[in-house]
Amino acid sequence: MATEKSGGGGMSDVRRTRLRLEISRDAARLFWEQGVAATSGDQIAQAVGLSTRTIWRHFRSKESCAEPIVMQGVVTLMSVLRGWLRETSLEDHLAAELTRLGHEKPPVDLADEMLAMKMIRLADTEPALRTAWLMACDEMEREMSSVIGSRLDRPSDDLEVRMHAAAAVSVVRVMDEHIGAAILAGADPAEFGDVKALARRYAQAIRAATGDAVT
Repeated sequence: MATEKSGGGGMSDVRRTRLRLEISRDAARLFWEQGVAATSGDQIAQAVGLSTRTIWRHFRSKESCAEPIVMQGVVTLMSVLRGWLRETSLEDHLAAELTRLGHEKPPVDLADEMLAMKMIRLADTEPALRTAWLMACDEMEREMSSVIGSRLDRPSDDLEVRMHAAAAVSVVRVMDEHIGAAILAGADPAEFGDVKALARRYAQAIRAATGDAVT
């Protein structure tokens, strides 16, 4: 596969992002199958087909290899929220966007979503992986501040906007952890497959957490 180059002759941002995600997928699989402590940088490199030195050029530690896969769901959610029109309720917008993503070509990678759930589940007992999940939530909060600020005609660094964003992201974090844990414990994924019901569940929780400020 040809490597895309940046203007300066190095690896392009697109290629770098793609490679980091490839590494993250294999690292996450190993973490889930054999545990974080039992997984080495050498094993991750071997699974991806790269040198260990290359792994350390892209990641500061083996645990940080989980960050791109954990961020996948956050990136999807924020892309959905950026298109939220003022005249549309959060329930209706989420339902429409989740339906669209379900029929998108290519569709959202469900394998990546499942790996992210597994890393979030492992984060309950692995502090280093918890850091990756909380970093993703922090990024989501920054984006959410921009979305909410725009809807309320206030700057994203306004104190009330930031508190609403923090509350909304806490809802998403807790709901994601709950759903992921349920599925990994054997719950039927179809239980969460009703798009309208799922959208309503998230929207109602966000509305309650923000005192009806985010609707």
